[in-house]
Amino acid sequence: MRSDRLARLLDPQSLAFIGGAAAERAIEQSIRMGFEGPMWAVHPTRHEVGGIPTVATVDDLPGVPDAVFVGVNRGAALEAIRALGALGAGVAVCHASGFAEFDDAGGDLQRELVHGAGSMAVVGPNCYGTISMTTGAVLWPDQQGLDRCERGVGFVTQSGNIAVNLTMQRRSLAVAQLINVGNQADVTIEDAMTALAADPRITGIGLHIEALTDARAFAAAASLANERGIPVVALKTGSSAQGAAIAASHTSSMVGSDDAYDALFDRCCVRRVRSVPEFLDTLHVGAMIGPLSGNRIVSLSCSGGEASLVADRAESLDLDFAPFAPEHRARIAATLNDFVAISNPFDYHTFIWGDRDRLTACFTETLAGPHDAAMLVVDFPRSDLDATSWWPTLEAFAAASSTTRTPGVVTSSMAEGLPIEVRRWANDHGLATVADIDTTLRALEATSRSPTAARLPLPAPPPAATVSIGEAAAKRLLAGTGLDVPNTQVVAALPSAAVLAADAVGYPVTVKIAGLDHKSDSAGVHLDLRNADEVRAAVEQLDGLGPELLVEEFIGDSRLEVLVNLRAEYPLGWLLTLGAGGVHTELDRDTVSLLLAATDDEIDAALRSLRIGPRFDGFRGAPPIATVALRSLIAGLSELVSTNRHIREIELNPVIITDERAVAVDAIILREEDHA
Repeated sequence: MRSDRLARLLDPQSLAFIGGAAAERAIEQSIRMGFEGPMWAVHPTRHEVGGIPTVATVDDLPGVPDAVFVGVNRGAALEAIRALGALGAGVAVCHASGFAEFDDAGGDLQRELVHGAGSMAVVGPNCYGTISMTTGAVLWPDQQGLDRCERGVGFVTQSGNIAVNLTMQRRSLAVAQLINVGNQADVTIEDAMTALAADPRITGIGLHIEALTDARAFAAAASLANERGIPVVALKTGSSAQGAAIAASHTSSMVGSDDAYDALFDRCCVRRVRSVPEFLDTLHVGAMIGPLSGNRIVSLSCSGGEASLVADRAESLDLDFAPFAPEHRARIAATLNDFVAISNPFDYHTFIWGDRDRLTACFTETLAGPHDAAMLVVDFPRSDLDATSWWPTLEAFAAASSTTRTPGVVTSSMAEGLPIEVRRWANDHGLATVADIDTTLRALEATSRSPTAARLPLPAPPPAATVSIGEAAAKRLLAGTGLDVPNTQVVAALPSAAVLAADAVGYPVTVKIAGLDHKSDSAGVHLDLRNADEVRAAVEQLDGLGPELLVEEFIGDSRLEVLVNLRAEYPLGWLLTLGAGGVHTELDRDTVSLLLAATDDEIDAALRSLRIGPRFDGFRGAPPIATVALRSLIAGLSELVSTNRHIREIELNPVIITDERAVAVDAIILREEDHA
């Protein structure tokens, strides 16, 4: 969808409302919010709705509305949408339920709805509606708690109730637009996100996502937002089941589609959060003070315990609480008593508590350094107690932030410590506010991430029933693409046949049962066989496990064993999972995932993020392990799935990395069942 297709919804000049009680509430809300353009009501029998005179049909409207709230049942909605489309209305918001979310017949009606709309955009059906606080247009069948604003964040949600709850937030977060997309029959999350990213009035975008429909469109919208410096925060709920998972795949029990969403968000510089409070606070910080130029943070608190807590909670985050340089420390020390140890996070002690001038001097010198943002930890007392001596701390921090032009966040050790009047005052003075330390740190980390032009993910085929093509066939397919696999022969499970194959392959060899998954668990594999007698003995031990054997080159100069898995995660793309390989893969669960196409730098960074990562740089005197061959193997897999659309998953475990090779010594390939 073009970014301008929803322009008439985000900035409507005229509104229409179709229906009775639901339309009446939407009209009342639009009047209360001060919508200034003409508003028209449509009802077949009533003379007025919400105080507005009605016309009987859409065809009787005195003009062409930019945005329309359609608050009637699904049958009447279908008729109204057709008429609005023919009239040339801008956008219709379809409140009715009973469409694709209900049954197959409802799905047919939903397709009719979209077809009947023609070029008119349709939000919904089965949605609560939309709210524009920049214009006062409230196409919403209920009360809501937002206030008019000139600029603010935009919310896109799939849940109507979450959308209602978001309108009641009390974080002084200016909300310019809210779009509840419902069934996404026409307007999708990606469409709404694109429109918001192009709107100069939008300061941040918050997405509640159950499922995306087009990952490439999502990446393009994220790229537009990043280019404009608009933070994007996602609250992803629910995890889709693995539609084509088969027990033969090690990763099916370890990595799900939720990991694919994480990889997509990471690719697109979208911050994922896990709760509604974190959703609001992260968006609030990003919209108030972001994007930051870096991750260098200074923390101020009147407590060594709070300073230690900040340091502890930030340890796993990509935030830099660098120590003060000697000359900077001296400048700070000049504002304090002799008994204050100066470090970052900084406990400035109680010697200057309540003294606004000394606090301001201390905070200003502290913030006048190479910091990208500052945080103040302060807990105000209960409302029935005297908070007089707390306010100078807040006022001094605001003055220091303004003087040094250092973005500031005010936080507390618990939500009770940051009452609404403190939040409002701080926000009015350009400070973001978050009611707990953990969320503050995560929000600062998100806001400090460098915006990127998100690369589009490699498209993946839709889910389908799958079947394994067998190890021997899998290796032939891999070898045909130029990937490095052991020299392999398939023979009958007879000692004589295995010896002949071993002679042809060349010793040492590996002998294993063909077609047996997790062979090591069933003693179905024998390694490093160096002569005919050892091969015969191995075959005798394998007797009865299967009719065929794989006799293959033994890769003996292993530096490291890794797992490489590539799985289609429709509609997100191809998910590449890398991890510790071999027999302990599922026990260790040391994996990392990213979307294709991935750059060499991204692959190297992913490998080094693993617990086995230090081995790539050399560990305890061992030489570094080159990743060139492994990256080449991954590129070959990418080419393979791009040209063979029937493949749904490839797992190589282990891939043995030597000084010169990355050899897939075991392989599982799942293909669409009808093309196996």
